[in-house]
Amino acid sequence: MQRRKAGMIAVVSALGMTAVLGGCGLTGDSGDVTLRLVAADYGDSAANSSKKYWSELVEKYEAAHPGVKIEVSVYSWNDVDRKVKEMVEAGDAPDMAQIGAYADYADAGLLYPADELLSIPVQADFAGQLATAGQIDGAQYGMPFAASTRLLFYNKTLFAEAGLTPPTTWEELADAAAALKAEGVKYPYALPLGPEEAQAETMQWLLSGGGGYTDSSGGYGIDSPENVETFTWLRDELVGKDLTGPVAPGKLNRADAFAAFADGQVGMLNGHPSLMKTAENKGVKFGMVPMPGVDGESKATMGVADWMLAFRQNGHKEQVGEFLDFVYSDENVLDFSREYDLLPVTNSAYEVMNAADEDKALQPFLKELPLAELYPVGKTSWAQVAAEVKKRIGQAVAPGGSPSAVLGKLETTALNAESAADAD
Repeated sequence: MQRRKAGMIAVVSALGMTAVLGGCGLTGDSGDVTLRLVAADYGDSAANSSKKYWSELVEKYEAAHPGVKIEVSVYSWNDVDRKVKEMVEAGDAPDMAQIGAYADYADAGLLYPADELLSIPVQADFAGQLATAGQIDGAQYGMPFAASTRLLFYNKTLFAEAGLTPPTTWEELADAAAALKAEGVKYPYALPLGPEEAQAETMQWLLSGGGGYTDSSGGYGIDSPENVETFTWLRDELVGKDLTGPVAPGKLNRADAFAAFADGQVGMLNGHPSLMKTAENKGVKFGMVPMPGVDGESKATMGVADWMLAFRQNGHKEQVGEFLDFVYSDENVLDFSREYDLLPVTNSAYEVMNAADEDKALQPFLKELPLAELYPVGKTSWAQVAAEVKKRIGQAVAPGGSPSAVLGKLETTALNAESAADAD
């Protein structure tokens, strides 16, 4: 593959975090080598900002490595991808960046592969499907940093009032939504296909219908018969029967759907682990089950990951590798995952959390991780495709909308973007 000039598209975190803290530089004592890391903020307030996590980690690392200084700048998910893009384009790339995408930088030849940085035990410890998702042409450039899966959340109080049990099939989900509507529930099933994170809700439904963004060969297959059937069912059986609430799915964002669930206005929706704490803080009693499929529990769920990458520009390969080995130690992976209700990206930390009582709330999500399917993040075209999904997919379920036409346009966009990437 020919390397092309860096022309990166800023993207938001795959995990959907939306903290709004500004950039904060964290520095330690002077040293012979200074490494700069730009990191994303997973917190939602100053009290749990990722600034605190990195500050404590850097303090421990520098104490044991007096010749190395680590400078960490923490930015919100609204800003971090753009900030790194601007730094790279100005010829001032950081040594490391913990952000939402890696493929464009790797394709431009700007990154170290993981096997030039990490010790063999550390690289081998990454969860298999996450490590694979970080590869381009068989080389791993994206090191997974945080992961998440999705489950169907349901409001236990509303379900009890309607005499319902959690659905395991699409038909049961639609029947439950109809019963909730009859009880006056505002959003029987919240379907956020708005521009914030439509690509996630879309993928969860595509997988539950036996499809996905890509086909069995790894190429795009957005307009497959399975995908068209899935969105036809959504249009006719949920949206068309007024079971998705007063806001059109194409205008409903994930954050607003989560807030409505926490306010007790939603019967069911797909959610990631952060919704647990939000709902608990509002006193909502909820349950979580795997996403229903056509004829039973969905055979696949959506997994998402954010990435650590290391830029070649400044060198310091040895020091970067040693620091990242420390970042991916069990202690640090566990601390981060527990602080932000995220899933660990290493097998060893996964085994600890899967057995620990303190991680019981996360274990339903952990159970889904080994078989979860991720966005096609190794494709340099994915950022453009995801942006088009956010813009268009709501039209597929609108009254009079044509799923085949909308998905066909998205497939054309994907194929054109892929051809352009291959040609550069």
